[in-house]
Amino acid sequence: MTLPPELPEPLVPLSWLIGTWVGVGVVGYPTMADARFGQEVTFATDGRPFLSYWSRSWLLDDAGERVRPLATEAGFWRPRPENKVELLLAHPTGYAEVWVGEVTVTGIVDATITGARVELHTDAVMRTESAKDYSGGTRLYGLVDGDLLYRYDMAAVGQPLTAHLSATLKRA
Repeated sequence: MTLPPELPEPLVPLSWLIGTWVGVGVVGYPTMADARFGQEVTFATDGRPFLSYWSRSWLLDDAGERVRPLATEAGFWRPRPENKVELLLAHPTGYAEVWVGEVTVTGIVDATITGARVELHTDAVMRTESAKDYSGGTRLYGLVDGDLLYRYDMAAVGQPLTAHLSATLKRA
């Protein structure tokens, strides 16, 4: 991927995320049945030193067809000094989260990032009165062989931090 010429220097460690990614994952939790889902995620820059983020997902049937919408989230990835990153997320189900973490670049070929990961954990979770109980989580995003892989573990509805979903997404 060629970096946009207007890319602010603080975004370079996150530049591998820029673009739209689509793919399939699995979701489950002790309080729900396991299922397959489809997802589309977009990371974008308007030239300022942050990435905007939008994610939509759908429950899939056995044939891989969309059954109904699942989760939607939107936010901003904010690079910080020393490879730190902050992530602000909002969900229409009544949550707002602040995540903190670190970016690690694991491979560069011809000035292009070929391997990287971001490890995040919640710093704060705010929820509306009507939102389900949710207290925090961890997220791991990685660039592996050109694909975006990620995992999300959460603590919610009386359960401790537990695997919730994972997916493999390809650049659209």
